[in-house]
Amino acid sequence: MNYRHAFHAGNFGDVLKHVVVARIVRYMQRKDGAIRVIDTHAGVGLYDLSSDEALRTGEAERGATRVLQGHTPPEIAELIGPWREAVAAENPDGGLLAYPGSPRLVRHLMRPQDRLTAVELHPADGDALRHLFTGDYQVRIVALDGWLALGAFVPPKERRGLVLVDPAFEVGGEAKRLGEGIAESWRKWPTGVYCGWYPIKAGTEGDVVENGLVDAGIAKRLRVELTVRAPAADGPMAGCGLAIVNPPYTLKEELDRLLPWLAETLAEAPGGGFRVTLAGS
Repeated sequence: MNYRHAFHAGNFGDVLKHVVVARIVRYMQRKDGAIRVIDTHAGVGLYDLSSDEALRTGEAERGATRVLQGHTPPEIAELIGPWREAVAAENPDGGLLAYPGSPRLVRHLMRPQDRLTAVELHPADGDALRHLFTGDYQVRIVALDGWLALGAFVPPKERRGLVLVDPAFEVGGEAKRLGEGIAESWRKWPTGVYCGWYPIKAGTEGDVVENGLVDAGIAKRLRVELTVRAPAADGPMAGCGLAIVNPPYTLKEELDRLLPWLAETLAEAPGGGFRVTLAGS
């Protein structure tokens, strides 16, 4: 599938990915030491939801807007708080006209000692990313194939951090490549936290990613999936998943509380649902 993000910014996949990334970053910041976030497929960093691309699909209306404008129980509001604050920072006049991609989200969460390496190969997207972070000494923009970056920048000098892998899925075999790519990077930096995003169409994509991690002998794994309709191989994207290596020990319990609410809030058709599975459970 071809996942051009300008058409999909703020959709249910972004909501899941970014809420979870924010939970991971906030957990790692419980210690004073610096962390490094490596975003291997960074995109442009900030998306205009009034653009023709965004308006053509209306996916943000069915994704981030639903979550932000719907009734939020207090315990859920606490869990999505860091993500919601980052989105609000891009929309100071209220509403939802701009949506932060993962590098902008992470930058909003960073402390003075933290650092971000944002990797983007596409020339125009890379230029937009550099413009967005002009003069920001805590952010490094690199023009490189994200799959190469997955192994090139680990371990970081900070020794603690998160590697976010969010490829475009423009060619076949990307799910297999995702699992194997994370596994290869993990061999170089086995104490890092890794979060790989994948779309769900047929419903088996998560198994493909998981197999690459299992074959590498990675024991600490958390599989998180959200579907807004029943998967069908010939249908639209039904959901998305996250393959997380070395997850914070609090994350499963948080997502056990969050995912039922997200699944209900973001449902688009019958047959959707969620899963949160910790390796060995």
